[in-house]
Parts: sequence; structure tokens; C-alpha cells
Amino acid sequence: MQPRLQHKTALITGAGSGIGSAIAELFARHGADLALLDLEPDAVERLAGRLQASTGQRCLPLQADVTDAAMVNARFARAIDALGRLDILVNCAGINVFRDPLELQAGDWERCLDVNLRGAWHCISAALPSMLAAGYGHVVNIASVHGHKIIPGSFPYPVAKHGLIGLTRSLGIEYAGRGIRVNSISPGLILTPAAERYFDSCADPAAERLRQAELLPCKRIGEPSEVAYAALFLASDEARFINATDLLIDGGRSQLYHA
Repeated sequence: MQPRLQHKTALITGAGSGIGSAIAELFARHGADLALLDLEPDAVERLAGRLQASTGQRCLPLQADVTDAAMVNARFARAIDALGRLDILVNCAGINVFRDPLELQAGDWERCLDVNLRGAWHCISAALPSMLAAGYGHVVNIASVHGHKIIPGSFPYPVAKHGLIGLTRSLGIEYAGRGIRVNSISPGLILTPAAERYFDSCADPAAERLRQAELLPCKRIGEPSEVAYAALFLASDEARFINATDLLIDGGRSQLYHA
């Protein structure tokens, strides 16, 4: 099989676990040199070492908080210097913030928007100058089904994810004529460490896992690798006529009418 990202470079945020880690593994197997950015340095150092040993691709671990614009700019400059250029950016860093609207603390509101929306913009604005100079670049933002459908009890997370989809569409149109594509993916329930922690917090984890699976038309919960393959397609030149678009990956749940 021909590698789909051969001779390409990519920076992936939130690469230390879950969907970000799955994307990193798949991109490396398909020939991309990587910069792996995460808040937890140990996680990306282990991942970078393992992927470099197993695939032979260059893998640079980077620690950063995406809410810190100056830190993001410094890490991106280091990545571009090490890799030579930046062809692809995947914004996967994110946090779950679910609160009662009237009990929401200002810090929770700010942290939700800072990580899930402003953090993505920090990374895009750090990547754009290099991409625009090359006349080539792909951005893939990991949004959420919460950016399409409202689930009670999930505020203010959907606010940030609606904003991220809006950011995707706006920037995709803004830079379409200059060789840049910006798309997003909206996963539904995926078996990430965060989802596993949620199940473990329930009185009956097995029953809650089954209940969630039964809500899906396919009767199973999604895997991080299934989101990774969508990111691989959108980041590749196979998707060169796809821009300012969001792809739902939720097993069809958002299309159901719940009586």
C-alpha cells in the first residue's frame, strides 16, 4: 500500500492519548514526520520514541499548553525548524467541561473556551505563516457531535465546539485561494481514556457502557482509530477538493429522532 502522507510533515496537538495518539500512529505509518504536542510531556516522549523506532519517521515530542499563545508559537517554531516545514496541523487538544449553566464558575467557562476554541486558533495562527509561504497546508480540527446537537447537561462544551466548527468554515473560506484547506471532524462517543473514566465513575460501569452502545444505530461505541482514518483522509491530497467542511463520525446517532 502506498503511504498516503509520504514526505509530509504534521503537527498533532493532544497527541499523548486517545484520538490524538491514534492519529499520530496512523500518520507515522503512512509516512509523515511528526511533531507531537501535549500538555503531558512523558506521554508524548514515550509515543514519539515508540513511533520513531517502529516506523523510522522523525517524531519530535513537544510539551505545551495550547492556551498559552507565546508557548505555542515557540513550540511551532521549533517543530518547523526540526522538520523543515509544516504541511499538516491536527488540532486534537481538548477538555470536557459539563456544568449546570447557573452553577458554572467563571474559571470553568474560560478554561473550556481557552482550550477547546482559543487553543485551536493559537495553533492555526502559529502554523499559517509557514503554510502560506509554501502555498500549501491542511488543517484538521477535532470538533464534536456536541457542535451539531445539544445534549442536556453538557453546557458549556457545545458552545466551544460550535465555535470550532465556525472557525473551521471561516478560515477554510478565507484561505482557500492560497492553497490552505481547513476541515473538521465531529466524533460522537469514542472509547478514549476520558470515556473510560466516565464509565468507571458510574455505579454500574458495564450497564452504562451497554446503555450508551444501545443508543447508537450500530449498537457499538466508536474507536479512536476510526476517527484517525477520517483525519488521514482529510489531511491527504486525496481530499484536495474538500474544504470548510465538517465530517460527523458518530455511528449515525445524531440523525435519530428520539421520542
